[in-house]
Amino acid sequence: MLALLGVLAAVGVVAWYGWTTTSGQVVPSVTGYKVESDSLVRVGYDLARPEGTAVTCRVSGLDAGKGRVGVVSDEVPASGPAVVHRVVEVRTSARAVTGVVESCTRVPSGG
Repeated sequence: MLALLGVLAAVGVVAWYGWTTTSGQVVPSVTGYKVESDSLVRVGYDLARPEGTAVTCRVSGLDAGKGRVGVVSDEVPASGPAVVHRVVEVRTSARAVTGVVESCTRVPSGG
């Protein structure tokens, strides 16, 4: 019984730590990509962010050697829900084999 309580306490601490370290964070998650041609890749991603927060994400197309062959900044407005789905077209200089979200940063409020 004491061991069970210890395990439950440990799970609770890990869950609390995970929640506090990610609460209020901006977190992108690629949901898919489609190489349309030698000069275009379409990247879909979900963005979790605090509601009412504008975000700019850097979305790239990568070649077989993981080199960046195209990049675009995706401006996500503050309006809308906390989790949004985005689809971004990235023009490329050579054929991409994958699409990634390199980074997302909060846009400082103008007030």
